[in-house]
Amino acid sequence: MFVGMNNLEQGDLGESIARCWYELHGHVVFIPTGRSPDYDFVADDGERLIRVQVKTSGSVTPYGRWAVSICTRGGNQSWSGLSKRFSADRCDELFVVSVDGRRWRIPSGAVGATTKISLGGRKYAQYEVEPGPALRAPAPRLSLVSPAAAG
Repeated sequence: MFVGMNNLEQGDLGESIARCWYELHGHVVFIPTGRSPDYDFVADDGERLIRVQVKTSGSVTPYGRWAVSICTRGGNQSWSGLSKRFSADRCDELFVVSVDGRRWRIPSGAVGATTKISLGGRKYAQYEVEPGPALRAPAPRLSLVSPAAAG
């Protein structure tokens, strides 16, 4: 988990970073109304519509790789005890953001697992895109009411 964030905040930040990356690379981004169970947004590159699933990682394996859970275990859904495994049929690309700012854009068909992958090694190296800044927890929100006025 990203330091100082819960899973929902971490996921929202990852999605924002991914959408910005696609927009900066000339895509028009469409966000579904409500939560989509299979992808986070759609990117239009002018030739096709790309369904993008975003994942984040703040967890490092003993081998120094980023451990990325690509299955869904509750999160935005009610937890029934069942995991929804990753499937290339549900999205076109997997975009991953790690806490150190590294990012990967992986075609869904190239994902060789259904529950977790490790990034930072050779297997997915060709899909790494330019890194962004390291991620930090958002600054605490300031109250508009002074403590004295709040009583």
